[in-house]
Amino acid sequence: MTETLAIDGGAPVRQDFLPFARPSIGEDEIREVVDTLRSGWLTTGPRVKAFEEAFCAYTGAPHAVAVNSCTAALHLSLLGMHVGVGDEVITSPLTFAATANVIVMTGARPVFVDVEESTYNIDPAKVEAAITRSTRAIVPVHIGGLPAEMEPVLKLAERYDLRVVEDAAHAAGARYGERKVGSISDATCFSFYVTKTITTGEGGMVTTGSQELANRIRMLSLHGLSKDAWDRYATKGTWYYEIVDLGYKYNMSDIQAAIGLHQVRRIDEFTRRRREIAHRYDEAFRELPEIVLPPRDTERSEHIYHLYTVRLDLDRLTIGRDRFIEALRAENIGTSVHFIPLHLHPYYRKQLGLVRGAFPVAEAVFDSIISLPVYPGMSDADADDVIAAVERIVGSCRR
Repeated sequence: MTETLAIDGGAPVRQDFLPFARPSIGEDEIREVVDTLRSGWLTTGPRVKAFEEAFCAYTGAPHAVAVNSCTAALHLSLLGMHVGVGDEVITSPLTFAATANVIVMTGARPVFVDVEESTYNIDPAKVEAAITRSTRAIVPVHIGGLPAEMEPVLKLAERYDLRVVEDAAHAAGARYGERKVGSISDATCFSFYVTKTITTGEGGMVTTGSQELANRIRMLSLHGLSKDAWDRYATKGTWYYEIVDLGYKYNMSDIQAAIGLHQVRRIDEFTRRRREIAHRYDEAFRELPEIVLPPRDTERSEHIYHLYTVRLDLDRLTIGRDRFIEALRAENIGTSVHFIPLHLHPYYRKQLGLVRGAFPVAEAVFDSIISLPVYPGMSDADADDVIAAVERIVGSCRR
């Protein structure tokens, strides 16, 4: 006899709500923030510099610039490469709006390429056909924490003299081959938003092998001020500054960096726990033909499970994806959807003249995908509640 779902009046699998994501903040982070507040230096200063150095050491990147979001990191990277009006930038439609928005903000045009069904990342086999004389850069997205297939993308970039900017918002700590994400392309952009692998509340980072690009990004991140102006309030600083380019207010504060300094030391710890939870889910959901497991590690890419995304085999169920999400919420399980393909949003439909059917793989993934909770602070019992809720809904709604 099937159990009555909570959405239909039954008792939920757990009494308290399990959020989709929750940051893991320890006493070290709290003490560092308090020390920063007491230091009197709250904006960009010594802790930002220390955080940049720690992130370089972790990723193997020669240079890093801390900023206030991954959106800023992506925008500055493209501007730093002089992408602008009349240019085209190739990227994935299955991503958050920021990836394409920053391309538009430079004056360039985003060109979408469909994703691989096996990874949800941009399909390298389809990238070359999208390259034109106007193409200046490729922005692969490491969705969910699984690095995109970078080798063929980098070969195309070399052949056509293009720049590569990785959207690694989900991929702090991930590896591609023997290299950490952050040390592979012209620039790599990370997010430290509250739901990400590590957090500074809000924040981002650009890593690069180019000193020239790092200097330009740093200058553009603070109003286009000349280099000396960064230290104008320090002991050896100078009051004099010059605006050398049109810049932005994208710098990170020492308060944010105080959290990041300790978070970066915990990336591998956090990743291990995410992978443990993902393995627990895998073992349970493997027995449910209605649930399609997330993308796996590939030959060169290791999944760090920033997201644990299942797809529903809707032909085997009597309810759709949206109703499934509502049923999970009634069972006190938080979820999300990653992502609504960008060409389905009104703005990009209008601006690019795209309609449903343009990118069928991305659309099929979106129509059936659910992201389940996976974060280091979850207990095994929390994960088991998620499993129980999914099993209960599948059991009640199986065709």
